[in-house]
Amino acid sequence: MTPEREPVALPLLDDDRAALRADCGSCSGLCCVALTFSKSSDFPVNKDAGKPCGNLAEDFRCGIHRDLRDKGYRGCTVFDCFGAGQRVSQGTFEGRDWRRDPATARQMFEVFPLMRQIHELLWYLTEALTHPQTRPIAADLKRVLAETERLAQGSPDAVAGTDVAAHRQVVNLLLLRTSELVRAEHRGRSGGKGGKGGKSGGRGGKKWDRRGADLIGARLKGADLKGVDLRGAYLIGADLRDADLRAADLIGVDFRDADLRGADLTGALFLTQSQVNAAKGDDRTKLPDALHRPGHWSQD
Repeated sequence: MTPEREPVALPLLDDDRAALRADCGSCSGLCCVALTFSKSSDFPVNKDAGKPCGNLAEDFRCGIHRDLRDKGYRGCTVFDCFGAGQRVSQGTFEGRDWRRDPATARQMFEVFPLMRQIHELLWYLTEALTHPQTRPIAADLKRVLAETERLAQGSPDAVAGTDVAAHRQVVNLLLLRTSELVRAEHRGRSGGKGGKGGKSGGRGGKKWDRRGADLIGARLKGADLKGVDLRGAYLIGADLRDADLRAADLIGVDFRDADLRGADLTGALFLTQSQVNAAKGDDRTKLPDALHRPGHWSQD
């Protein structure tokens, strides 16, 4: 009989998201092996999934970590595993690594991207609980958070067999409700129908629903986007200098090369480190407390 796996503590209900931040020193270089990348503006070469990157050293450290962007590996500086690397390496596979135990490699590489998705959901759910406006759904958020953590604690076979897409749909319903509750406060201050025009109001009025909008290269300098639903919007290369993005729903927004210099993203909903890493910013850019200013911002 297989002994029960030791449960991992769940420190997430009080917004201690340390376990959801990458700890490369506790990982066996999984993002450098398990994932594929193609020659592009983000990578200078092609690499197949399961093949170690040529820059990965024997100790699982990156041999060009300080020079990644200069050497064309911009994609590496944008990627964030949400702590899935150390979970898979130290938790799911109990300290084994694919070099010393090659028999684990195939399944470890299969589990890693699934675990990243599960950890991403943990990030969103944990954040949702930090907003006082979500008290009406707090019990549901805690229940689904615990269910998601149990998925993350599963055995390699269990994680590999997880239908993450189905679970994401369950989580997404709560995230949508969270967004509505938090943003309602700002809509109410503007008259409850989008200010001077809103989604269905007059010309030039504030549009509250910009989900999936094509705003590639848009000129939005100084724009009032506070409390706007931008989930899934394309803001690639957009000029967002000095824009007000407080309490905007930013889940899934593509911020690649967006100019966030001087922008205020305080309290922005569901913003991730990967999105921030993909954008441009400066020391005036205001970020949510859970995120940090990328080192390359001072170099761009």
